Amino acid sequence: MLLTRRDFVAGGVGAVAALAMGQPASGAAADYFKGTITDNGITFRATNFAKIPQKWHRQVVKFKSSEPPGTVVVDTRNHFLYVIMENKTAIRYGVGVGKEGFKWYGRSTIDRKQIWPRWTPPPEMRKRHPELPEYVEGGSPKNPLGPRAMYLHRDGADTGYRFHGTIQPWTIGTDASSGCIRMFNEDAIDLYQRCPIGTAVQVLPHLAEQAERSIAKPEEPDI
Repeated sequence: MLLTRRDFVAGGVGAVAALAMGQPASGAAADYFKGTITDNGITFRATNFAKIPQKWHRQVVKFKSSEPPGTVVVDTRNHFLYVIMENKTAIRYGVGVGKEGFKWYGRSTIDRKQIWPRWTPPPEMRKRHPELPEYVEGGSPKNPLGPRAMYLHRDGADTGYRFHGTIQPWTIGTDASSGCIRMFNEDAIDLYQRCPIGTAVQVLPHLAEQAERSIAKPEEPDI
């Protein structure tokens, strides 16, 4: 399934503010943070990776692909994002992806990047969640984009989808967004540094099926 105009509109910016999304059971949100990090003059809460299952940690894995090094490949069903490297390896990140009805597949490029981006909920999202503000400034602890955003374009047009950080690290590894790919804030910063403008992005529906078959193997699926 390729990206369509309907998908672009439905996806919006793909991030819903914390007040419009669920919290972990028993009010345990604080357990997912430990300490702080200062980035470009803004201090934010660091992820408590001791709380995060190892499979969602950033790591280098074996990965066979016909795509050139530097390409970003997303496996939405298994909640992984890969940056392809040389020698049949890739950097793998755990991610949160779109809920049912908001998932998308296809090719795009990173045509814009922003440090501590402002978040402006699109009109469609504000209709679903009228309690959302008109916008949230970059660096605000209530900004769901976190410290970085990478904007995905296709054929020169903004798709409305992004790679970005999150203020809800417990949603990594789940279907939680309105179509965007969310990452731990530390991983969003790392990916931002690795992906120049023009980076190719591929979201493959068949990749998930291959990944399920290879889950017990040391190598990631072929693409």
